[in-house]
Amino acid sequence: MTDESFTSALTCEGLRYSFGQTRAVDDLDLSVASGEIFGLLGPNGAGKTTAIRCVTTLLPVRSGMVRVFGRDAATEPMAVRRLLGYVPQQLSADSRLTGRENVSLFARVFDIPRRERAARVTQALEAVGLADVADRLAETYSGGMVRRLELAQALVSAPRLLILDEPTIGLDPIARAGVWEHIQAVRAATGMTVLVTTHYMDEADQYCDRVALMHQGRVRAIGTPGQLTEELRARRGDESAPTLEDVFRDVAGSDLNEEGGAFRDVRRARNTASRVG
Repeated sequence: MTDESFTSALTCEGLRYSFGQTRAVDDLDLSVASGEIFGLLGPNGAGKTTAIRCVTTLLPVRSGMVRVFGRDAATEPMAVRRLLGYVPQQLSADSRLTGRENVSLFARVFDIPRRERAARVTQALEAVGLADVADRLAETYSGGMVRRLELAQALVSAPRLLILDEPTIGLDPIARAGVWEHIQAVRAATGMTVLVTTHYMDEADQYCDRVALMHQGRVRAIGTPGQLTEELRARRGDESAPTLEDVFRDVAGSDLNEEGGAFRDVRRARNTASRVG
C-alpha cells in the first residue's frame, strides 16, 4: 500500500520525548485527516514544538509511533521528509538574499531537478503574492512579507503536509490575516494538509477545521472549535457563550501574548519563542 492511499495525513501513537528528566511529550495520541487544517494549541512548554520536531524527523522518535501518510518517521525519515513542508518558529529567510534567491536555495535543498527549478520557484512566489518583489532583498520586506517568503520556501517542494510552527508570531493583525489568506488559497488549490501551532485563538477558531489543546505534553481536549466551546458552556451550566480562548484557559490556564513588527522584530520575537516554547 502506497502513501497515496492513506486518508490520515499524520498519526501519532504513544509518542514520548524527554530532555533529561523533563518529559516534553507524554504519550501523545493524535490523528490529522488528509486535507484538513489542524491546530495544535497550548501554552509555552506544552510540548507542541517538540512533537512537531519529531514529526519532521528533526528529533528521533525513540518511543511511540509517528506516521506521515503511512510512512514511519523512525524507520523512513527521508520518505517522510519528502512529504513535508516546514516553516519553523526561527527565522529561516536570509536577509542578504533576494526573495527569489531564498526560495531557489530551498529548491536546491529539496533536490528539485534543475530543469524544473525556475518554474517551481516562480510558482511558489506567485502563490504567496511575492512575485512582484521577488528580486528585492529580503531585508527590505515587512514582517508579513517575510513570513510569506518562508511559506514560499516550504511550498516550493509541493508538500502534501505543510507544518507551520507559530506562522504569524511577531506580526500585526493585518499581516497575520494576509499570511492566512495565502495559506488558505494554497490549501484550496492543492488539497494540502496543514498542521499549525498558534497562540492566537482567533486564528485557530477562524481557520482550523479541528484543534487539539496540549498541556504538560498531553492532549487535553480535541475537536472542532465549535464543539470545544459548546462542551465548556455545558460544563459551566450557564447561558454564556465561551470562546476558544476560554477553552484554552480552562485547559491550560495560560495568558496569551501578542507582538508586532517587521524583519528584525520577527527574528527577535521568534528566537525568544523558540527558547521558552
